[in-house]
Amino acid sequence: MKRRNFIQLTASASALSLLPTEVFALFKSAGMTTCPDVNAKKIVLIQLSGANDGLNTLVPLNQYDAYASLRPNIKLNNVGASNGLINLDTTLALENQVGLHPSLTGFKSLYDSGFMRVIQGVGYPSQDKSHFKSTDLWLTGGDGTQANNNLESGWMGRFLESYYSNFLTADFPLGIQLGSSDNSLGFHGEVEHGMSININGQDPSGFYSIVNGLGGAPPTNIPNSEYGNLIQFILDSDSETNIYAQAISTAFNSGTNSTAVTYPSTSLANQLKSVARFISGGLQTKVYLVKIGGFDTHDAQVATNTTTHLGDHADLLTQVSEAINCFITDLNSQNLGDDVIAVPFSEFGRKAGENGNLGTDHGEIAPMFVFGKSINPGISGTNINLSEAVLANNFQVQTVQHDYRRVFSTILQDWFGASNQTLDLTFYDHTINSSYANNKVSDLIKTANTVPASCYTDSLLTVNDFVKGNDIVVYPNPSFESISINTNNNPIYVVSVYSIDGKFITSYKNPMSSDNFTINVQDLAVGLYTIKVDTNYGSFTKKVIVRR
Repeated sequence: MKRRNFIQLTASASALSLLPTEVFALFKSAGMTTCPDVNAKKIVLIQLSGANDGLNTLVPLNQYDAYASLRPNIKLNNVGASNGLINLDTTLALENQVGLHPSLTGFKSLYDSGFMRVIQGVGYPSQDKSHFKSTDLWLTGGDGTQANNNLESGWMGRFLESYYSNFLTADFPLGIQLGSSDNSLGFHGEVEHGMSININGQDPSGFYSIVNGLGGAPPTNIPNSEYGNLIQFILDSDSETNIYAQAISTAFNSGTNSTAVTYPSTSLANQLKSVARFISGGLQTKVYLVKIGGFDTHDAQVATNTTTHLGDHADLLTQVSEAINCFITDLNSQNLGDDVIAVPFSEFGRKAGENGNLGTDHGEIAPMFVFGKSINPGISGTNINLSEAVLANNFQVQTVQHDYRRVFSTILQDWFGASNQTLDLTFYDHTINSSYANNKVSDLIKTANTVPASCYTDSLLTVNDFVKGNDIVVYPNPSFESISINTNNNPIYVVSVYSIDGKFITSYKNPMSSDNFTINVQDLAVGLYTIKVDTNYGSFTKKVIVRR
C-alpha cells in the first residue's frame, strides 16, 4: 500500500466513527473458567454488493435441463464439458449435488480441505428488491415485513455493544470497515455509535502517525457551557481515535502474511490481505467488514462473443474465489484459522430466468457460503426447486429455506457463545421466536469448536445482580411488561424515564417511599431507555431495554 499524505487523509480521517466516552453500563460480563476461550474469535463479513446471481453461482445438477431452459444464452456448461460446472461433492446423493461456477476453483479447494459450507435458499420474508433497502435490511437484521422494515441500528452494532460491553473503552475498535468510504449502518449500535472505524483508502502502517497530527494543538481552556461540552466531546473523540489508530498501525506493522500465499492484485484481495495482517499482528477487533461491488448484472453477465462462462460475473467470482482462498489459507498457515470465520453475503439473489440482455434481473433467494477451520464442510438444505420458476412470476424462485438471521445467530451462539438473551437483543427476537436451539443451521460449527450451552455468555442484568451500598438494581432487564427497582434499604421517591437521547418521557411517584418499586413499561415502544431513580441518598441512573 502507498502512504497517503496529510491532504489526502484529512477528509476521510475527519469522517471516522468515534467511540463515545460514556460507558454502556447496562451489561456485565459472565463466564466460566472451564469454558472455551472465545476472546480471540472474529468474524469477517464480505459484502457482495449488487445482488449476486446465486443460480449461476451454484447450479442444482439434478435439474440441469430445467436450468438450461430458463437460461438458454447465459447457462453454464454441464459438468465434464469444456469450462463446465465444478461438481462440489460427488459423494452426495444426485438430488443434492450442485455445480459450482467454473470460476470458483478456490471455493472447491476450500471445500475439499474441509473449510467451506454451503447454505441453500437464503433470504428473508417479504423480500425487498431494492438494492439500498435490502442492503439496509441485511445490515440491520430486518426484513420486508412492516414490523421489521425500518430498524435504525445494525445487528453487528447491537451484538458488539451487548456481548463485548466490557471492551467499549478498549484501545482498539470492535469493528473495522474496508472497501467503502460510506460508514456501514451495520455497525451503528442501539446506544453506541462509535464501535467501528472505517479505514478505507488509508495506509494502516502509517495510520497512527498521520491521524495523530491532524487538527493542531487542542485548546487549553474549556468553557463551562454547552459550547465547552461540545469542544470536550471533540477532544475526547480525537484522543480515542488516536488510540484506535495506534492499535491499528501497531498490529499492521507487527503482523505478516504467510509466504505460502500470493494474493492477487485486486481490491478485495488487498482488503482481506490487510485483515489477515491485522489478525496476525494481534489486533483484537471482533468484526471486519470488507466489500466488493459490481454484482448488479442486468446485462453482459456473460460475454457476447463466447459460449463459455466468461464475462462480468465470471470475473467477479474469480476475484471473490481467489481472495477468500488466499485469506483462509493465509490464516491457517499462521495457525490463526481456528479463530476466524468468513461469510460472504449479498442483498438478494437474481431471477431464475435470463433477461434479453445476457443478464438477470432482481430476484429473491440465493445460496450463502461460510468459510473457516471451525466450519463443518457440507451443504445445509436441499437444492432449490426450479419448478417454482414460472412465467407468472417472471421466473422467480421464492421459497426461503434459511433466514439469513438464522445463519448469523448460529455463528454468534454456537461459535462465540452468545446467550439467547444476547441474540434476542441482536436480532430483536423477530427471527426465531426465542427458540434458538430448534432453529439453528444444523451442524454449521464443528463439534469440537461449538460452545456448550452451559457456557453461553449472558451479559444482561438479572435479579441476582444486587450490589452493596446505595446503587440500584433493575430487573428483569430486558422487560416485557414491568420493571422492578431495588435500592437496598434506600427509600425511592420518584422514577423518571428518558429516551436514550435524553428526552423526558414520564415519571412515577412512589407513594410508600419504599426501597422496592415497580413501574409498568407496556406503553413504551421497543427500545433502550434511561431511568433516573431519586432516592434519599441522591439520584441514580440505569439503562433498560423494553421489548415485546
